[in-house]
Amino acid sequence: MNISTIFWWIHEFFGYFIMFYMVLIIGIYSSMLIFAYFHIKKGVRLDRFSENDENLKMIYSKPVSVIVPAYNEELGIINTVHSLLTLQYPQFEIIVVNDGSKDQTLQRVIEEFQMEKVSRTVKRELPTKEIIGIYESTVHPNITLIDKANGGKADALNVGINVSKYPYFCSIDGDSILANTSLLRVMQPIVTSNDRVIAAGGSVRIANGADVQLGTVVSSVIPNNPVVIMQIIEYLRAFYMGRIALSKFNLVLIISGAFSVFSKKWVIKAGGYSVNTIGEDMELVVKLHHYILKHKLNKRIEFVPDPVCWTEAPDNLRDLQTQRRRWHQGLLGSLMIHKSLTFNPRYKRIGMISMPYFWIIEFFGPIIEFSGYIYLIISFMVGNIYLDSVIILTTLFLVYGSFLSMFAILLETWSINTYPRIRDICKLMLFSLTETFWFRPLTILYRLQGIIYYIRGREDWGQLQRRGLSK
Repeated sequence: MNISTIFWWIHEFFGYFIMFYMVLIIGIYSSMLIFAYFHIKKGVRLDRFSENDENLKMIYSKPVSVIVPAYNEELGIINTVHSLLTLQYPQFEIIVVNDGSKDQTLQRVIEEFQMEKVSRTVKRELPTKEIIGIYESTVHPNITLIDKANGGKADALNVGINVSKYPYFCSIDGDSILANTSLLRVMQPIVTSNDRVIAAGGSVRIANGADVQLGTVVSSVIPNNPVVIMQIIEYLRAFYMGRIALSKFNLVLIISGAFSVFSKKWVIKAGGYSVNTIGEDMELVVKLHHYILKHKLNKRIEFVPDPVCWTEAPDNLRDLQTQRRRWHQGLLGSLMIHKSLTFNPRYKRIGMISMPYFWIIEFFGPIIEFSGYIYLIISFMVGNIYLDSVIILTTLFLVYGSFLSMFAILLETWSINTYPRIRDICKLMLFSLTETFWFRPLTILYRLQGIIYYIRGREDWGQLQRRGLSK
């Protein structure tokens, strides 16, 4: 058997393997998209205003502590707190945790909300770094500011949990803005389930280009920055194609750290946020599943598609690289910490479906897709003999990276309509057709870098440059 024959066999095997994998992914995501359509179809028929009024009547017994970890967030933190003050919720407190910021985050919050230092005893139910000072607002009694030694986002959240006085807490990033009904709606499954649901997360939208005034998104407009546009498309696809279906069967392992709510009791029992991993939000959700199944508890974790949290996305490739590398490094870290769940029948659907899904689709996805791009390049260079393979695989990449995104855009427009202008929808649709050719290959490389960082043991969180959302 000569070298050309061996190459042909390897090439054929590899080609069929990649094609099978892509067909598998497309089949799974298409099924999720169809499921999301029927799920959202039921919600579209509801009277949201009447439902919100009903929720308000039911929710008085569920006060919430909103925890905002902040490290060098001077550009966005004031808008974030102002947005929280407008929340339609009967009883809540706001806890801003300054995690040793080196900019003016601490001073800006103190000045804007007229904070005064107070003495308070804090019960340390979770171990944390030292608290330097506690401040309370003289104009808004429900705002507390914690100044602490730098320990990372997970440590800041644990401090917030220790300081909080209510049985539920909501975590929100320091550069994010909540719609005024978001907390009310994300708490709905917890209230209506009679405490069976112990955690819930909402949708995240990108606010770059939006008109933001005093913590309120007045109007949402698609910006002209291609990097931001592609992330808007990616967010829509991720939330509509994955989390709705996974949540229905209690399989969701990720609810966004930018906006999620938890039962404090169960988080403390599970050990709180881990300070030893970059992906602390996913790790906590997996940890809660682990604890629930180990103790045979009838509890759920859900994703709620319509509560919206607005956040600032990277607007350049350098920051995008840092973010995606960090996300994939955190994903691998969380999967490795809880690897004993994978294909373990003791952990039921989480062990037999959810963990394998995140390993095979989410973790190995960029490795196989990168191999697919290399395969395309080699096949194209070899010549006409492999032209059929090039056409088939390119078509599969387009279906996965572009056409499914277009369906997600249409689904969002039909249900929530975050971007009401027709030209904005057309812009999203046109850009989605380009994803396969530039944006997806770049994010694949960034995610592969996250794997390398994890293997090398580099716990580098990285710092994203903030522009601020105010106009």
